[in-house]
Amino acid sequence: MKVGIIQSKQLKNYDFGPGHPFRGDRFENFFSFFNAKFSKSDRFEIFLNEKLASNGDLELWHTKDYIRVMKRASSGAEVADLFRYVSGDNLNPQTRRFPVGIEPAARVIVKNSMLACELVLEGKFEKAVSIGGGLHHAKSGYGEGFCVYNDVVICARHAIRKYSLERVLVLDTDAHAGNGTCEAFYSDPRVLFVDLHQENIYPGTGYENEIGEGKGKGFTVNVPLPPGAGDKAYEFIFNELVFPLVEEFNPQLVIRNGGSDPHPSDEITQLGLTLEGFKNIGKSVSEISEICDGKEVDLICSGYKPEVLSRSWLALISGLAGVDITLNEPFPLRTEKTQILEEVQKIVKKVKRNLNPWWTGLNF
Repeated sequence: MKVGIIQSKQLKNYDFGPGHPFRGDRFENFFSFFNAKFSKSDRFEIFLNEKLASNGDLELWHTKDYIRVMKRASSGAEVADLFRYVSGDNLNPQTRRFPVGIEPAARVIVKNSMLACELVLEGKFEKAVSIGGGLHHAKSGYGEGFCVYNDVVICARHAIRKYSLERVLVLDTDAHAGNGTCEAFYSDPRVLFVDLHQENIYPGTGYENEIGEGKGKGFTVNVPLPPGAGDKAYEFIFNELVFPLVEEFNPQLVIRNGGSDPHPSDEITQLGLTLEGFKNIGKSVSEISEICDGKEVDLICSGYKPEVLSRSWLALISGLAGVDITLNEPFPLRTEKTQILEEVQKIVKKVKRNLNPWWTGLNF
């Protein structure tokens, strides 16, 4: 069965303006690169969408007040108390105002991610990729970290509500902790939230002892990684932690989000994941999804250096789809250090110790 790639013309309008790390041309650049590499492949099918998420869709996570303010600010209207609702990094750096026209584009991203769920759960595609999805920092009433609406949360809640799912895996491989997504599911045992990210950077969350609360205790899994973790560390984490947890949880749907920012050439973080490492994440996620008959939704958005962004996104997709492709590293890579892997092994041991009361399949 083909892998669906969801595309929208309006994605280009998800743009914070000149001088900002997050520009809308990333999407057009990626699709140009994708078409150059896979124009003759019958493994993929482009699914076009221009519909916007409704207020009701957004209210699966966001407050009515927040949605109202985002729509008003995006229209160009003055909002006196705007900083109650957004952080400075969600503003145009030149005008210091909320980017005009970005809110409808944010709604398209949410709708794309919801459609990806529907296409997979209704059997039209085995796997679906929402390009532009994965805006995991947006909280219910506050936008930050270049994220306006949290499509990850809405995607999962939409799947649970519409298809009566009881178990959804959300795997976050973005280099930054998904604080908005974590908040949404912190007390929800229907969602196993696994987050692999760099330690001690923005947003300052995602420590090993953050494992959920109430009925959701044990269903939040944070793995903070040291700088330079590299491919072998990710392989170790999947084998020793992610696969055993997922096998025991037995999800009905897998949702993964994350883009190119763990790559060393992306320069915003220092996790050291190579293009081969991104392919292996895709392969691992595909293997995980076999538990639920291959049903997987991929949300890809992050990354800030054009030379590596499209390559990393394509590496993730090729690994997920099981398609062989040669992708050359844009810049020389440093050799992984053995002691970093040893440090990661210690971190995973701490994570297992914290989770042990809630899971039977974690071996020390």
